[in-house]
Amino acid sequence: MILAATTNESLARMSDLLIYSSMAVYTLAFFAHIAEWVLGSRSKVGRTAAALTPRAAAAVTVQVKQAGGTAVLDKPKVVTRAAAGSRDVPDGPGAAGGTVKGDLYGRIAVSLTVLAFLVEASGVVSRALAVQRAPWGNMYEFSTTFSTVAVGAYLAFLVAGKNVRWIGLPLVTTVLLDLGMATTWLKTPSDQLVPALDSYWLWIHVSTAIFCGAVFYLGAVATLLYLFRDSYENKLATGGNPGAFARSVMERLPSAASLDKFSYRVNAAVFPLWTFTIIAGAIWAGDAWGRYWGWDAKEVWSFITWVGYAAYLHARATAGWKGRKAAYIALIAFACFLFNYYGVNIFVSSKHSYAGV
Repeated sequence: MILAATTNESLARMSDLLIYSSMAVYTLAFFAHIAEWVLGSRSKVGRTAAALTPRAAAAVTVQVKQAGGTAVLDKPKVVTRAAAGSRDVPDGPGAAGGTVKGDLYGRIAVSLTVLAFLVEASGVVSRALAVQRAPWGNMYEFSTTFSTVAVGAYLAFLVAGKNVRWIGLPLVTTVLLDLGMATTWLKTPSDQLVPALDSYWLWIHVSTAIFCGAVFYLGAVATLLYLFRDSYENKLATGGNPGAFARSVMERLPSAASLDKFSYRVNAAVFPLWTFTIIAGAIWAGDAWGRYWGWDAKEVWSFITWVGYAAYLHARATAGWKGRKAAYIALIAFACFLFNYYGVNIFVSSKHSYAGV
């Protein structure tokens, strides 16, 4: 039955204010990331490494200077990774921060992202306290929680010492778009749950779906950037001369092999949890509607997304389907997830449209 608890309008208004405040801080983080990329691309290290072929870049000479009798190593700060593909190319010089000034703006951007994350997370918690339930009973709540979890996953990688600073700019940009859509088109007044949602499975099924989507998003960003970086490395390897803008952007990224490895690992890690999400949804459907599977639009597209990522993982294990071909499959799978996220809920009439937008 529907919960009898009433909505705390004061907390609901506080939640809205916190969400809008987080958008303001994310905007500052966006400009800080832009400053990091622009200033970092002007570094002597970035220009020098971009001008070298992959083979020559791997063999840069380390010069030794004498300074008061102490040997000082003067070499480009290039982070390398084990190559997963055919080329052994180092990460771009700016992938781990770039110049001192670029790195300073990067640290400011990360600090602002942390602050925005805390403010947004407070908004999500306030919404939950206002309605005394899980804060994802409609598309507005799902979107705000989704972006919070995506940023949280990114920050968790940073805390773990992973070189993922390069995700910051596309992530903050996407979060701003997501929150803009949520507050403009998907805004729904705080209210109690309809009967079909009044279940502990809401905490289990929807929370895992949100987490899986957030990690799939990070994998999709890495996959998309891999395609651009791979084309850039191919051009260098064949003696091509990329433009100044392409150099400045691509040298801010890890190598194509590093990006490919990152996207594969995060997609493979979260795929079993997505499988559990579909199973949990089927169990919840059995409790709520008396059947485990009814070919509802949301069920169908969840399964199509599962098939897409299963095909991607299978392609990675099949000779001849690594690299760009597998990357295309991963992007198609994520596109299916996005349609399941927005398209089914907004444009398709189904049992999963009960919450409204």
